[in-house]
Amino acid sequence: MKNDATGLKDIDLHTPLKHYFGFSSFKGLQKDVVHNILDRKNTFVIMPTGGGKSLCYQLPALMQEGTAIVVSPLIALMKNQVDAIRGISSEDGVAHVLNSSLTKSEVKKVKKDISSGITKLLYVAPESLTKTEYVDFLQSVTISFLAVDEAHCISEWGHDFRPEYRNLRSIVDRLGEDIPIIALTATATPKVQEDIIKNLGITGATVFKESFNRPNLYYEVRPKTANVDADIIRFVKQNEGKSGIIYCLSRKRVEELAQVLQVNGVSAVPYHAGFDAKTRSKYQDMFLMQDVDVVVATIAFGMGIDKPDVRFVIHHDIPKSIESYYQETGRAGRDGGEGHCLAFYSYKDIEKLEKFMSGKPVAEQEIGNALLQEVVAYAETSLSRRKFILHYFGEAFDEINGAGADMDDNVRNPKEKEEAKDNVVKLIQVVQETKEKFKSKEVVNTLVGKVNAMMSSHKTNEKEVFGIGADKDKSYWMALIRQVLVAGILSKEIEQYGVLHVTEKGREFLKAPQSFMMTKDHVYSAQNDAIVNAAKSGGVSDERLLKQLKDLRKSQADKLGVPPFVVFQDPSLQDMALKYPVTLSELQNIYGVGEGKAKKYGKPFVDFIASYVEENDIVRPDDLVVKSTGANSGLKLYIIQNVDRKLPLDDIAASKGIEIGELIKEMEQIVFSGTRLNLGYWIDELFDEDQQEEIHEYFLEAETDDIETAITEFDGDYDDEELRLYRLKFISEVAN
Repeated sequence: MKNDATGLKDIDLHTPLKHYFGFSSFKGLQKDVVHNILDRKNTFVIMPTGGGKSLCYQLPALMQEGTAIVVSPLIALMKNQVDAIRGISSEDGVAHVLNSSLTKSEVKKVKKDISSGITKLLYVAPESLTKTEYVDFLQSVTISFLAVDEAHCISEWGHDFRPEYRNLRSIVDRLGEDIPIIALTATATPKVQEDIIKNLGITGATVFKESFNRPNLYYEVRPKTANVDADIIRFVKQNEGKSGIIYCLSRKRVEELAQVLQVNGVSAVPYHAGFDAKTRSKYQDMFLMQDVDVVVATIAFGMGIDKPDVRFVIHHDIPKSIESYYQETGRAGRDGGEGHCLAFYSYKDIEKLEKFMSGKPVAEQEIGNALLQEVVAYAETSLSRRKFILHYFGEAFDEINGAGADMDDNVRNPKEKEEAKDNVVKLIQVVQETKEKFKSKEVVNTLVGKVNAMMSSHKTNEKEVFGIGADKDKSYWMALIRQVLVAGILSKEIEQYGVLHVTEKGREFLKAPQSFMMTKDHVYSAQNDAIVNAAKSGGVSDERLLKQLKDLRKSQADKLGVPPFVVFQDPSLQDMALKYPVTLSELQNIYGVGEGKAKKYGKPFVDFIASYVEENDIVRPDDLVVKSTGANSGLKLYIIQNVDRKLPLDDIAASKGIEIGELIKEMEQIVFSGTRLNLGYWIDELFDEDQQEEIHEYFLEAETDDIETAITEFDGDYDDEELRLYRLKFISEVAN
């Protein structure tokens, strides 16, 4: 962008650049930005992570009379920057932090250094600028300019909105007239940019915008399997000795995953805001100083962390917005070297985030859901992911000749598509014919012709559209709904969480249907959403063997008079078709197979696989066995012992400080691996004899043990937890 700064435009900036920072040349637009600031003009800088934003305000601050105020969101970030500036100056007082952590004598020292002209950069949190004593003091000294770092925090549409940032304009007005404002951000969509400029009152600001393209980053999204820990460990081991960051949404998951990595021989530390400052600082330094390879963290980690050689960034959970994703992946490859950005995606995670938002004010929900839809679009797109991200930030990209065009899983491995025009028409018709009152699940039930209580009360089963999509299964329709939402043909109601509506674009589509190419490779089955073909997780599942193992399971189940899932569940068969176990001890390394299950059902399977391997000259993989943490084993033993003692399940959960849902999840791991839990005493508390008989018969005849299917079958008479508990009793008694 052309810079119209005058006056100081021709100053040679290379001498101070070399003097203060030791650099012989500027990066990108840095030089133009510095000129503009020295000319005392309002400035808006949009520069990707690693582009050198901080130098844009640090250099002019060091060159000018007075003190520059830098508003920053994180104490850790301020500390890093102050340390860096002090490192290039003989005066410790050249940079200071002013926040609530300082003692009275420290505050006095800061004020003295500012008054005497030593301090060139003063880092403050926005809250500090609301304190009258600080404002009064700052009014009495020379302020060179005010820099707002991480300016996206101002915008409600930004990924890291902070309400206290909204009042910055009024604070600047109190400090004095004609103080130039410099806003800087690494991620800002056109909507966020507009919001920042308007809120700071800098409509005439010169805007400097670097390209958001990071051609050295490889973008990849893999479906999130039930065994995602193994997928992550496998990836990290393939990149042994390289630095990486793994992001999780919850603190609990951060600690669990860090522990699993450690026991599997990966040097890793956890990091989240729940640790005290000393612990956070220790773990951060261990990562920066290369004492550990991997940090597992919440988004509390990374803002302003200047580690140039991060070689991979993994998202265990998909983030809440594209901005967050871009910001976090931008911590890879800041030295221009390779950077692998791998995200694990399951639509169930999106649904959890949607539910979490449903309790918030409508305006917040609206923004949050709009941002989430963009994330779904990114994860499920079959187009170039790089082009998608750059388009999101208002930048065009040539996906054939552009820098880094092939650094993308979709470009290297194009997804298959199928024409779905006629099915989109059916979908729109059903939403309209049911008066736009149904959520996705009811719309799908109408399409496939499934009656439940809600259908009956609305007399949906009497409508012409009932069952018009019965040639496809429910999971196909759910996937199509997601892709149609992304395309803007349908929309989700915000206030009534999840209700579907036809948009103007949808009505136009109905009048004149056009080609709609649906991406095929999303794993449609809701149950398999958690497991996924191993091809997506670093190996390739043997489809022919998988089919033969399913046939073997069916014949074994018929012989024993039990449903097929009782013998082995689908995830176990998929893992067998990837790892080819040929002994019972190897079979115990398969997902969901413990010693008991291997002994009871395993022999025909390992014998069959051994013959298959020999006949087809298969080289078996020396694959990864994930060791569980001792803590987890201790919990399982505790559960088994206390269920044997017939303690109430809520007491067992409470004594370990976990929710009942988490306890059920642990019990499922125990039972699915072949260990019996005698839960009859608790089931008798929950259900009467008729109910138990009804559910028992259902599982005895069911083709699948999928809980969603069971809930639908019983028209919602039983909830998720009740059916999962009964399934545990059923498998314990029938299988283990």
